Amino acid sequence: MAKAQRAPGARWGTSPVSDKAREVLFIVARARNGVIGRDGKLPWSISEDLKRFKHLTMGKPMVMGRKTFDSLPGVLPGRRHIVLTRQAGWTSEGAQVAAGLDEALALIGDEDFAVIGGAQIFALMADYGTRFELTHVHDDTPGDTTLPAPDASWREVSRDAHDGTDAHPAFDFVSYERVAT
Repeated sequence: MAKAQRAPGARWGTSPVSDKAREVLFIVARARNGVIGRDGKLPWSISEDLKRFKHLTMGKPMVMGRKTFDSLPGVLPGRRHIVLTRQAGWTSEGAQVAAGLDEALALIGDEDFAVIGGAQIFALMADYGTRFELTHVHDDTPGDTTLPAPDASWREVSRDAHDGTDAHPAFDFVSYERVAT
């Protein structure tokens, strides 16, 4: 099972961009047991979550790993797709390719941006997050990719509960802000 690991020397609690006037938004759906993916895809389909994702990312550059990009139904309109990959020579129509963190940040410039996955990209970008938008799925979902829950460096600022249906488990939309250090 892939598990997010922090970059060497990184903590979830520091933000090198927090003193700048830009927002770095982490967006993830996570099961109660930490699962965020199964076989390269989301392990559930929650319409409200997809609509929220669209609303939160529209007009922003999205930073993601190659596997996350490959899992999308195609290039999502109205958003730049910045794909971090170690795979030399990889290209895809609609993707801006970055071989590392510095190259991705250079492509973004001073814009607000969203980090959308996968687990390795969240770990790599851990120090940059200023806001964390979590869809907390109330289920112990089988999967092969996990992400730790937001730690004490994040403060919950809102929670919107949603009942489960025959199609999906109950879930909450939870918003966190970085705690000032």
